Amino acid sequence: MENEPEGRPRPTEGTRTTDSPTAPSDSGAAPGAPRWVKVSGIVALAVVVLFLVLHLTGSGMGPGMHGGH
Repeated sequence: MENEPEGRPRPTEGTRTTDSPTAPSDSGAAPGAPRWVKVSGIVALAVVVLFLVLHLTGSGMGPGMHGGH
């Protein structure tokens, strides 16, 4: 091939080149989760923590929650 750079071996069938945009990285880490997944997880965790704090302090989540009776 005339247009190939010198000193660079040609890739053979079945091998992956490292400069390909679709080649996996060598770090072994999976790509990160989308932003909406992270935000949903943080909101869900905050709701659970709020529920636990209210439940453990005794200031909510029961028949006497609305007061007066």
